[in-house]
Amino acid sequence: MTTAAGYRSFGERLARLNWGLITVLCAIACIGVVMHFSVTDGSWAGMPLQHASRFGIILVVTLALAILDVRIWLAIAYPLYTLSLLLLVAVEVAGATRMGAQRWLDLGPISIQPSEIMKIAIVLALARYYQGLLDSRRIKPDGLIALIIPLMMIGAPTALIMHQPDLGTALLVAGSGVGVMFLAGLKWRYIVPAAIAAVGGAVYAYFNVLHDYQRERVNVFLGLTNDPLGSGYHVLQSKIAIGAAGLFGHGYLKGPQSQLDFLPEKHTDFIFTMIVEEFGLIGAFVVLGLFAIALALTMTTALRSRTLFGRLAASGVAVTLGLYVIINTSMVIGLIPVVGIPLPLLSFGGTAMLTVMMGMAIVLSIHLHRETSISSRGVLW
Repeated sequence: MTTAAGYRSFGERLARLNWGLITVLCAIACIGVVMHFSVTDGSWAGMPLQHASRFGIILVVTLALAILDVRIWLAIAYPLYTLSLLLLVAVEVAGATRMGAQRWLDLGPISIQPSEIMKIAIVLALARYYQGLLDSRRIKPDGLIALIIPLMMIGAPTALIMHQPDLGTALLVAGSGVGVMFLAGLKWRYIVPAAIAAVGGAVYAYFNVLHDYQRERVNVFLGLTNDPLGSGYHVLQSKIAIGAAGLFGHGYLKGPQSQLDFLPEKHTDFIFTMIVEEFGLIGAFVVLGLFAIALALTMTTALRSRTLFGRLAASGVAVTLGLYVIINTSMVIGLIPVVGIPLPLLSFGGTAMLTVMMGMAIVLSIHLHRETSISSRGVLW
């Protein structure tokens, strides 16, 4: 079988990309443009045009990165993780504070959020780590010793992100990292006590780590407090909008909660609520179905890769995307507290879009080079 390494021209490599996955991603982004047209009361100026142009630029970058040899992703895994960790430390020292959170670094004319880079870096670094264990064969990947390094790799950025504070992103980074560990063969004898420890850690975090506004959101979720005009307002309005939508919704541009501005953050965290309100249960199934197809295609790429690095990196990206969707949709219907996680490619803003599309660039590269054999031996770093 011809390998991607034998593709000589840029056009040939481009043609052999997984265009089914690319089409699904474009379809989701187009729905986002349509919904932002509704957010702006039927005007293409502003958010719809910005969302479309932002996705177009990121898509071009994604396609350019997708044709890179998968061995390049292996080589940059540790440097990217190290850089992301250093940037998170820099945020603690000299980060910009906005909306009560210290999450950004201002670098001249641009501002970056290092926690977004870490979402992809942790997946690549862990995939590289387990590939290295396979290549060396000196340490059993399911042994207790082999668990210490990945737990430290996950714990360090999670703690730094929690301190910003950014509970949602910390959950994503930790969840993606643990997901890769599980897919690498983590045994149940470690999972069960870890789950018990996590419950204990959650109780400790509630009393000693969470900020007051985060604790209040948890209280509203648990029913310990009732604050319909404060902490509980977002979810209450979201439930009203979804509950009244029915099978087909109120119609495009006709959602009462969103169009009358009762629904807050309808262009970001609660974009899924707006979709359901205007297009009903059918609209929800279409959107979730597209994400399900994207996840299925990503996992198919993982299963077809000949290397452990390719399988873990692609499946890790799938875990990250799946967590985005599960957390956001659960949040807007009140199944979990509000943690500020957007719906990728649909919510307005470039951070989640860039994170997911960079992850998809890795998946597309793995698909293109799925027959390529790689090893961590001989890599300079």
